[in-house]
Amino acid sequence: MKTIGMIGGMSWESSIEYYRIINQTVRARLGGLHSAKSIMVSVEFAEIEALQHQNQWDELATIMIDAARSLERGGADFVIICTNTMHKLYDDVQNAIDIPMLNIADATAARIKADGIDRVALLGTRFTMEEDFYKGRLKNRFGLDVIIPAKDEMEIVHGVIYDELCAGMIKPDSKQKYAAIIRRLISTGARGIILGCTEIGLLVKPEDSSVPLFDTAEIHAQAAVRYALTE
Repeated sequence: MKTIGMIGGMSWESSIEYYRIINQTVRARLGGLHSAKSIMVSVEFAEIEALQHQNQWDELATIMIDAARSLERGGADFVIICTNTMHKLYDDVQNAIDIPMLNIADATAARIKADGIDRVALLGTRFTMEEDFYKGRLKNRFGLDVIIPAKDEMEIVHGVIYDELCAGMIKPDSKQKYAAIIRRLISTGARGIILGCTEIGLLVKPEDSSVPLFDTAEIHAQAAVRYALTE
């Protein structure tokens, strides 16, 4: 079994989910008392969030690279970044280490394609929804047609993530707002919904959508287990 290196803390609310899903998946695959071999470096999210909104991506790259190198030195066989937004820096981090990284967008796209879906809506932080590092990868590498919410809806999605979900708050009215946004995206042709922030799955559940939901935290964590158990 390979040792999984996790860059977590963005937020720790979803990092807990990664740890749970990874270990539950290993136990389901191997049985008995088996669990995952893993190492986590957990960053300070208040610092990360401030730098994101100040557009200080060079400084963020340094933090991510330092974390990845710590995992590599600690014996990790590969690395996952336990958040979607920071995959904006995926190439910078991968180029700075000598072990592989598993990209969350690639794992998600593979699951979508396996389900025979080619038009999806993307929910996430404003960075993930607006910028091309994520939806461009889905389109160019996997041929997916990706739609995003309208501007006002995007602000709702983004605000709930940072102001509530990352602080551990699950509010019924926010769940209703997300459900309404999902319904509108479905009405414009989305055949699946990417929960493209690792905290959204804490709020939105399969029963909140009439089309499949793709929970990126779950998909990424399960992909890490498959890689860890591959000889």
